[in-house]
Amino acid sequence: MATLKLLSYHLQVIQAHAERTYPEECCGLLLGELRGDTKILVDVLPTENSWDAQAATFQAIEGSVQLESSKRRRFSIAPTVMLKAQKDARDRNLNIIGIYHSHPDHPAIPSEFDRAIAWQQYSYIIVSVQEGKAIDLKSWSLDDEHQFQPEEIFTASSSAD
Repeated sequence: MATLKLLSYHLQVIQAHAERTYPEECCGLLLGELRGDTKILVDVLPTENSWDAQAATFQAIEGSVQLESSKRRRFSIAPTVMLKAQKDARDRNLNIIGIYHSHPDHPAIPSEFDRAIAWQQYSYIIVSVQEGKAIDLKSWSLDDEHQFQPEEIFTASSSAD
């Protein structure tokens, strides 16, 4: 099983972002290091949910996935933001190791749309926000059959742990 190592501070940043953007989905990038089956989170980069501006990009994958044009049910990170984050990560000898987003008033379980747009090498943290309060957080990664599998989260209280 893949493992995502992070600090409790990282979880606080992600959960606070999710609560702040409720009832819309939040999103952001996870920067860190890859060590075998373990991803080590170094930095959380909250981003703007650019779904309304980017929704047309996803028309091609609509197929069996219901396409909604609301930030309450979808998220997108603008390509320019992704490119800048990739450059910043590279300059710091890091990688983008994952993406996080929230599910307002829904469980922290990936949707079919989440699966359709996911990449195998990334971790996907999903935060369930119920009535404005982050209540659950889970990490997922894709297997060889392009299905989400739970990913173990190892949380340390500080960088010295």
